[in-house]
Amino acid sequence: MFTTLFPTLGIAVALPLALYYVLRWQGVAQWQALMLSSVPPVIQAVVEAVRHRRARFFDLLVVVLLLVSAVTSLISGDPRVLLLKDAALPAVLGLWIAGTLLAARPFAFQFGRQLRTGPAEELAERRWRQDPEFRRALRSLTLLWGAAQLLDAALSVVEALALPVDVVPVIGRFQSLGILGLVVIASVRHSRRFRERHGAPLFGLTAAGELPEQGKVPGPA
Repeated sequence: MFTTLFPTLGIAVALPLALYYVLRWQGVAQWQALMLSSVPPVIQAVVEAVRHRRARFFDLLVVVLLLVSAVTSLISGDPRVLLLKDAALPAVLGLWIAGTLLAARPFAFQFGRQLRTGPAEELAERRWRQDPEFRRALRSLTLLWGAAQLLDAALSVVEALALPVDVVPVIGRFQSLGILGLVVIASVRHSRRFRERHGAPLFGLTAAGELPEQGKVPGPA
């Protein structure tokens, strides 16, 4: 889970934050520094779209929100509009994650696909169909992740409107990382408890010796 989440944090979090304060140190106006510091994630989104030959929804969302907030901020002269962009991203993400509870497979199950291969993925699919505890655990994690993103969005709105502009970027980044870290820790602990009780992981690879016979799912320990 950590290796899946962290490779993009440098571009999405550290680089924009550093760029913003370097620009402000050079005397660049707040709205210009905010807009320019948002460019690295946009470049990353474009590179990923070119590499995979398709644009992902949230890559497009990053680009659209930057363009809309930049134009609005330019017209109004208020840099807080650009700060609200950072609240819109977790808001949309949280609503999307929560919305997957109504889909065939919730977000937590889809996330696990990045950590499973071959027989482990087949086992996960079989468990999803046959094991209500497995489904309940993944739906609970999906609800947790969605709620965490919505909390991040709500706090970001309050900060964007109430705090001095120059302190919001650093507070917002550490806040988002803190919430993400707590969610990851809670998810890992939840996964470990599930494995101890039911003899199967929620995420990751499964050793060949742990695979059940065809059509069988191990019961609770």
